[in-house]
Amino acid sequence: MRRPNAGNVILTILCIFTGIACSGASDSPGPGSIGGSSAMGGSVSTAGASVSTGGTSSTGSSVSTGGAAAASGGKNTGGSLPATGGAPSTGGTTTTAGSKAVGGTVATGGTISSGGTRATGGATSSGGATATGGTLATGGTTTTGGSKATGGTTATGGNGATGGTKATGGTVSTGGVTPTGGTTAAGGTVAIEGASSFRCGNWADQRDNFVNGNLLLSGLSTTDSYAAVLAKADAILSAFQTTVGANSVRVPINEPTVSGSWWNAYKGVIDAASARGMKVLVAYWAWQNGKEADRNAYFAMWKPVVDTYVGNNLVYFEPFNEPWQYSAADWTTLAVQWVTTYSNVPKGRIIIAGSYSDTDVRVQGADSRLNGTLLSLHIYPFNDTSQTSTTGWTTRLQTYLGSYASRTIVTEWGAPMTTGIDYSGAGEGNNNGSFISAISTYLHDNKIGSCYWPVLRTGDSWSLSTLSGSGTNLSLTITNASGLARVKASFGL
Repeated sequence: MRRPNAGNVILTILCIFTGIACSGASDSPGPGSIGGSSAMGGSVSTAGASVSTGGTSSTGSSVSTGGAAAASGGKNTGGSLPATGGAPSTGGTTTTAGSKAVGGTVATGGTISSGGTRATGGATSSGGATATGGTLATGGTTTTGGSKATGGTTATGGNGATGGTKATGGTVSTGGVTPTGGTTAAGGTVAIEGASSFRCGNWADQRDNFVNGNLLLSGLSTTDSYAAVLAKADAILSAFQTTVGANSVRVPINEPTVSGSWWNAYKGVIDAASARGMKVLVAYWAWQNGKEADRNAYFAMWKPVVDTYVGNNLVYFEPFNEPWQYSAADWTTLAVQWVTTYSNVPKGRIIIAGSYSDTDVRVQGADSRLNGTLLSLHIYPFNDTSQTSTTGWTTRLQTYLGSYASRTIVTEWGAPMTTGIDYSGAGEGNNNGSFISAISTYLHDNKIGSCYWPVLRTGDSWSLSTLSGSGTNLSLTITNASGLARVKASFGL
């Protein structure tokens, strides 16, 4: 979420007096309280992280210690149902809804998705049968000789199955993380999945992600080692998967986080998600003014990130979150420069922000230099506080998606969750209620991937969960059962 700033105030005044339509600058709302129901009880324990889907939720507004939430930035979760189809290779196991079908066994465990687990060890299948008529997911390439896992062997004749699932004949080297901080690019033979496959949650810094210093995702500490970050992230992301139904997580980076020693530990977040078979959106947050402080430092920051994870198809790169200081044309020029500079990154794993605060993807979508990339859009109830109609919200989202919905991930959307509001109804007549109802329904019906903002941010009244526990023994408690139901519905769950 973006902090309000003087530039936006001046822009708003100019718009009022000149009659020019403006977008991308708006202030965060103060959370309101209307009605409400508490979450239903029950707990789930997965991989050491017990998750309570109920419990008491705090009433009233909670304030982040980093100051007021900024306008035009929220965060969202998940994607809609991935495409299905494509027969798996002989001898492979098929996981549900776009997960991998593997012809050989998959090295180094970790649950991929509901219904499919990775076997430990095992040899490759010689010449796994290809899926009839199968094609790779968006951005993927088909090789007649099979693809090679990092550290694994090559399958003879593996091919991609339809709808983003992949049948492979060889072994896949997943994980590869060690407590000493060494990482390998796992997931290299996983199909690059399209925008609609993302069922995603934002995991944020308590201070928001606009931080001039090391980013500390909620639950992490500056004293954490790589092993500690890996263990904490594994517990938290287990809850993302089992409670929220997320198959992806969106996390921030900035220059201080990557350029210093903290990066060696912080990578544990990305590695833990990847080991769980989750997609990871790594997004850059400029700490102030919607613009990087130094262009050279910005590109230098990205190099070690790309070098480490370019071989991992589970990791996606988002060059800029909310470039609101740029004009649409200037931001597009910078985005093209990023794509050109890191031409070794498959375009299907690059997520380009829409203009201003990710509010409109039409300029970037129409630019042929960005063909093949994914797009990012943000939408919040504070974008129009007078809007209380589901039809109005649906029209707004349709307008700013233009004809590029199939390439777009709504990487941020959300509303207050700890104020007692009940989102189970249609929400007509209420700003937040109509927003959640309309957006979740449209995402579901049109199979648009998304990331809820935030699934976890300590002290944020919009957070879908709160964090409990100590050390690496962590659990999440859902703050609003009706809100969770809406988020899961948007995912098609």
